[in-house]
Amino acid sequence: METTDLTGRERPRQDLFGVPLDALTLGETVQLCMDAVERGELLEVGVVNAAKIVKMRHDAALRDAVLGCDLIVADGQSVVWAGRVLRRRLPERVAGIDLFQRLLYMAELQGRSVYFLGARPEVLERMVERIRVQHPALRIAGSHHGYYTDDETPAVADAIKGSGADLLFLGMTSPKKEVFVATHGGRTGAKVVHGVGGSFDVLAGVVKRAPLVWQRMGCEWLYRVLQEPRRLGGRYLTTNVAFMRLVAREWARSVRSAPVGKTN
Repeated sequence: METTDLTGRERPRQDLFGVPLDALTLGETVQLCMDAVERGELLEVGVVNAAKIVKMRHDAALRDAVLGCDLIVADGQSVVWAGRVLRRRLPERVAGIDLFQRLLYMAELQGRSVYFLGARPEVLERMVERIRVQHPALRIAGSHHGYYTDDETPAVADAIKGSGADLLFLGMTSPKKEVFVATHGGRTGAKVVHGVGGSFDVLAGVVKRAPLVWQRMGCEWLYRVLQEPRRLGGRYLTTNVAFMRLVAREWARSVRSAPVGKTN
């Protein structure tokens, strides 16, 4: 399964539970994004983890918004592992926060401008202050908190367009960020629109990201649960179990449909 990228070249994709995932490394994804900026073409980035794949099966608006993205990558390590089990290999996890930080570095290096939309006002302000320290040459076109009404959304999109930002980062939860990308991504005038979820909280220092060893073990979700057990415990337990069931059913189906004498 392949699709054509902005340069006309074919890039590999793997279908996982009806989601066409781009089989790219983090470096390849960053390059594709910066190519979009260079060419002046809109690239809407979607990221999926186990929880989102489960939610997409019951939330039509979320599913349509994700599938409408130009680029969809595996944000969760469990999605990469599922791909291996089902013989639909993805080269590596492309975490939304890692892509976010790499794009900030590249934007600073290439003189591109960025815009931040999302989070509480105080969190957003703190994150922007930290980013200015880490990336002193980065052109920050503007920022806006995520607590605006639906009626205000068009005006927010127009303000982003007026800023002239090349890259737009959305620090919102699902499905709000996916719906914004689907309905107003093009209106913002940004060339790369990337929903980064709770990354604003991490970069602001409000939430601590899991150590690298936890990330490599695919336990970043557990680290988050340990920080906020009441809010996240039940949610992650439910979606993780549902995702494991999806993988098990798909694996069993592939075994039953395999030619006699062969299995996946």
